[in-house]
This record gives sequence, structure tokens and C-alpha cells, in this order.
Amino acid sequence: MTISRTTRTLGWGRRIAAFVAALLLATVWGSVVQTQFNLQALAALGVDIPLRVRALTTLQDLAGFGPAYAGIVLAAWLPAFLVAALLVRVWPKARVPLYALAAGVGLIAAVRAVDAVAPMPVLIDATRGIGGLLAMATGSLLAGAAFTWWTRTRRSRY
Repeated sequence: MTISRTTRTLGWGRRIAAFVAALLLATVWGSVVQTQFNLQALAALGVDIPLRVRALTTLQDLAGFGPAYAGIVLAAWLPAFLVAALLVRVWPKARVPLYALAAGVGLIAAVRAVDAVAPMPVLIDATRGIGGLLAMATGSLLAGAAFTWWTRTRRSRY
């Protein structure tokens, strides 16, 4: 059975759309997490931060920090998803955990790599501690799992 060029193109289009949607999910999650960690650090110092200010700051960070963070996530995911794709050939039934772990571990590696070259101690203050780093990696992990869900193949009933 041959696959037409149109079918292959639609398949890749679906994969790319799923990748972009998952990237957006991880980016929004990470941006919101870093904002809330930063605001909580200020609140711990006694700064009163009303809900309206939290919401506005979150939206401003999505617009300002979001694109830079999307670049970090993308840089993390490209090699991580390549490794996951190769491992799925060996363990096809482990597709979801392989992509999810690749996304989560890849993000941690990318954040630590960026921190190693950043002029300040850490680029993203929320990742200074393990709690913030894991909270951001959780969003990446969930987005990696979502990517596998959105790109799953539908098996024939025959």
C-alpha cells in the first residue's frame, strides 16, 4: 500500500500543529509559573500584591518573557524529541512516557545550560530552587505528553 504525497503532507502538518500547540502550552505554563514564583518571593518580603496586579503582571510576563522562554523550550525539545523518536522505534508502547520525559528532562537541561552562560547566577529566578525548576519542567512534561496524544495514530478496525 502506498501513501500519497497529500496524505504524508497532511500527516506532517498535523504533527507540526501539535508540536506548536504543545510548545505554546509549555511556554504559557512556564511563564505563569515563573511569574507567580517571583511574585510570591516579593510577597514573602511583605509586599502587598493584589490579585489585579498579579493578573496584569502575569499577562505582561506572557508578552515579554514568553517569547524568550519559548526559544528555550524549543531549543530543549528539538534534540530531546529526536532522541524520543529514536527510542520509540525500539519501545513503541512507551511513546507517551518517552516524549513526556524527553520534554521534561530536556527543559531542565536547557535551563541549566542557559544558566551556565548567563551573566547572572540564573536567567529564570524561579529555577534557582528545585521546586521552581520542577514546576516549570512539569509543564514541559505535560506538554510533551499532550503532543503524543495529539499525534497518535488511529488504528484500523480491520
